[in-house]
Amino acid sequence: MISVSEKAKNKIKELMGEDANHQPSKFIRVAVKSGGCSGLSYNLEFDTQIREHDQVFEDKGIKIVVDKKSILYLVGTELDYTDGLNGKGFQFNNPNASRTCGCGESFAV
Repeated sequence: MISVSEKAKNKIKELMGEDANHQPSKFIRVAVKSGGCSGLSYNLEFDTQIREHDQVFEDKGIKIVVDKKSILYLVGTELDYTDGLNGKGFQFNNPNASRTCGCGESFAV
């Protein structure tokens, strides 16, 4: 399961409202890809197509879809949003990560 913080929920809803192609069936797709300075990196995007082996979650009214491979790395992760002085953007609070890079966009298990 992937959860969404209150700040992330508000930002996602704001971005979906600003998207000219907003569709009621649009959701957040979270994936883990090879790469980044720690070995694995997060990918976050809007999508409308659920694929055959996707896992579907919903938290705070936000629909989140994760592919079968990525869910192994993301179980228990919270998607958060920060807008502090050190930068703003979505952050992944992943209890499975043994190491993360300074920017928070890549991790290792």
